[in-house]
Amino acid sequence: MEISANKTWNQFVVKKGNKSLVLDMIKEYAPLSRADIAQRTGLNKGTVSSLVNELLEEQLISESGPGESSGGRRPVMLLFNHIAGYSIGIDLGVNYILGVLTDLQGNIQHEKKIYYKRISYQESLTQLFEMINHLISVAPPSPYGIIGIAVGVPGTVSNSGEVLLAPNLGWKNVHLKTILERKFRLPITIENEANAGGYGEKKFGAGKDYNNLVYVSAGIGIGVGLILNEKLYKGRNGFSGELGHMTIQAEGRECRCGNRGCWELYASEQALLLEADKAGIQPSKADGWTLEDLIEEAENGNEEIIRLFEKTGDYLGIGLNNIINIFNPEQIIIGNRMALSEEWLMKTLEQRMVSHTLWFQHKDLHIDFAELSTYSTALGVSALSVERFLSVDVSKKILNN
Repeated sequence: MEISANKTWNQFVVKKGNKSLVLDMIKEYAPLSRADIAQRTGLNKGTVSSLVNELLEEQLISESGPGESSGGRRPVMLLFNHIAGYSIGIDLGVNYILGVLTDLQGNIQHEKKIYYKRISYQESLTQLFEMINHLISVAPPSPYGIIGIAVGVPGTVSNSGEVLLAPNLGWKNVHLKTILERKFRLPITIENEANAGGYGEKKFGAGKDYNNLVYVSAGIGIGVGLILNEKLYKGRNGFSGELGHMTIQAEGRECRCGNRGCWELYASEQALLLEADKAGIQPSKADGWTLEDLIEEAENGNEEIIRLFEKTGDYLGIGLNNIINIFNPEQIIIGNRMALSEEWLMKTLEQRMVSHTLWFQHKDLHIDFAELSTYSTALGVSALSVERFLSVDVSKKILNN
């Protein structure tokens, strides 16, 4: 009896794996015929036909007009149904929330961004709820509706979705996954925003052609996402990537994390704005400098502002040297809001790296800025949510219409 049960379970696992393989093939290479899939996967034609029929019933794929004939009858082509459902991806920043509604292929269908300053925990939750409700309300009708909500948070996130510490938000031990599950009754994914940003760039942006890359999210703080051997590396408990809090200045400035001399205190957006204030450079607006204001001044040739960017680029290079020496990646991607100032950061960043990184670490190393600009995190978490949806047995789901 036990042998029979094991056999049944193994058959189920193999079928589920084969079905995922067929769906992934169609998702990646469509339009494909059934014969194309059998040839590419090595599965026999009967197995492919059976799995394709299930996917058609589940509305995850569709049939299109006949393709090119290779001598016989023209084959029916298969397409991935990227509008079978929609995913919500949220980048929860320190002074903004960016929300996107994407289809199952990662195409943005709708987006919204909210800016704010110095709001409380409860106010930030209210803004988050309002953003999610808005994105749910604008989702087009589809077989599966909203398949999941995913949030990237600038802090340490456990594997269970608890935000253990997000110093720049002022959050500690926030069970965000549980809060959102109770509120929206949908599958919830909570991820560190730098991990999500790295995943977004790997899947859709500058990292598509690299297997080992480091994504540096430089915003109000600094976080790091690691893609090692093509997979997101999170560490044993999900805490990897907190390199914004590595010490680069002994007895340096005090950080909100409790440490001193953290990298993000010298190479982030908040560091740049602080340097502008310390230098006594008067902002053009009453409510103080913003990154966009400083970029505009640099574009207008303000040498004092340009020097501030260059100093920040130098500090950015110090941290990157440490990362390169530890991980020996193929690529470093600099993302989040500081990537908007690439033109003025790159010179001193490269100078610091050339002068201080071990020479053999430079071989085949690519330094790039995020192709997705400020969308890396939102698209990354949305993609994680989609992949979790597609990995389950959707035939057991109840269709919405």
